[in-house]
Amino acid sequence: MPMMKTMTITEAFNFLDAWNKILGLKTPEHHKQIISFLVGVFNDEPHRGLLNAFRHSGKSTVVGVFAACVLYHKPESRILILSAESGLASRMVAHIKNILENHPWCEGIVPDVKKEWGTHKITINRPIGIREPSVICQGISGNITGMRADLIICDDVEVPNTCNTAQKRINLRERLRELDFILSPKGTMIFIGTPHTQNTIYKTE
Repeated sequence: MPMMKTMTITEAFNFLDAWNKILGLKTPEHHKQIISFLVGVFNDEPHRGLLNAFRHSGKSTVVGVFAACVLYHKPESRILILSAESGLASRMVAHIKNILENHPWCEGIVPDVKKEWGTHKITINRPIGIREPSVICQGISGNITGMRADLIICDDVEVPNTCNTAQKRINLRERLRELDFILSPKGTMIFIGTPHTQNTIYKTE
């Protein structure tokens, strides 16, 4: 797949603001900072990012809006949502689906006949010949063999159940290394979450 074209911060800001207006909300300043960070990761090498933020900061909400904006910006994109449990990942898919269905900018990309528009995967109107869904989700222990993605969002893969022992943290890191074989060349990988242990996987040193 060709390298993704540049997304401007203005485009992403306007997409986020338009969504918040539908909800009757104003865009908080820290949400603008989050979307700016995400766009920077999307546009710039090495296309890897880590977003740690305090609980209830709305980071997953903004990331879902960003994912919808990516599909608006480049409909042929393939997005994988990976979380500690499949139920958590499916919540992000539901969030993205809701945005696509109700955002005024996305009217043309939502299919009239929703053949693949479920809990764990959705496919928008896009060029033919793409095998993978537009968005698909998995729990960290789910089967990801053979998948391909242009954007991987690791949403709360570190939770007490996946990191409360040294062996679990080793297993989690090994599992996450597999994502390099799924991500397309020039693809983007973003981790979002809150550290749950002193030896968090989010440490880069």
